[in-house]
Amino acid sequence: MLDNVISNFGSQFHANFIAEDRWKILLSGLGVTLEVTLFALIIGIVLGFVVAIIRATHDQTGRLRIANAVAKVYTTVIRGTPVVVQLLIIYFVIFSSVNISKVVVAVLAFGLNSGAYVSEIVRSGIMSIDIGQLEAGRSLGFNYTKTMIYIIMPQAFKNVLPALGNEFITLLKETSVAGYIALQDLTKAGDLIRSRTFSAFMPLIAVALIYLGMVGFFTWLLGKLERRLRDSER
Repeated sequence: MLDNVISNFGSQFHANFIAEDRWKILLSGLGVTLEVTLFALIIGIVLGFVVAIIRATHDQTGRLRIANAVAKVYTTVIRGTPVVVQLLIIYFVIFSSVNISKVVVAVLAFGLNSGAYVSEIVRSGIMSIDIGQLEAGRSLGFNYTKTMIYIIMPQAFKNVLPALGNEFITLLKETSVAGYIALQDLTKAGDLIRSRTFSAFMPLIAVALIYLGMVGFFTWLLGKLERRLRDSER
C-alpha cells in the first residue's frame, strides 16, 4: 500500500515538475511575481509618502488645499475598488490602444493600489507624533520642511514599519491576480501546469508553498529590522 502511494506520488511529481522541464515554468513565474512586487513596492512607497505628506501638511497647516483634494479623491477611489478591477481598467481601457508590456501594466496597477494604502499608513504615523515635536523643531530654527524631514518622519517611520511590512506582504500576495491580463506570474504558472497535466493538487500546492515560504522569509526579515530599530532607541 505504502509502495503504491510513494510510486503514485513520484509519478505525479515527475509529470508536474520534471517532464518537459515544467519546474522552469514555476521558476519563471516566480521571477515575474518578484519583479512586479519589487517595482510596485517602489512606486507605492514613493507615491504613498508624497500623498501622506500632502495630506498631513494640509491637516496641520491648512495649506495645499487643491493637492489635498486630489489626494483624497485618489485614496478614496483606489481603496474603494478591487485591485483586480483596477488592473483590468488600466490594461483594457487606459492602455487598450497602446502596445505596452503586461509587466509594466501590472507594476503600475499594483503600485498605484499600494500607494493609496501606504499613504494612509504613513499619514497615521505622522499624525501620531505629538504636535509639540513640530513646535520644538520650529523653536530650533527649522522650517516646516526641515522639521518634517529631520524630526517627524524618522519617528513616524519607526511607528509605521510593522504596518508597512504587512502592506508589502499583502502586495506580494495580491500580485497573484495578474493572470487576469494573461501575465504569467507564479499563480498563472501553476495553473498552466495544471492545464497541461490535468492534475490540480501538486502544481497549486507548490504555488501555495512557495508563497508561504516567501511570506515567512520576508516576515523574518521585517522582524529583524524592527528589533534593530528598537535596539537603536536604547
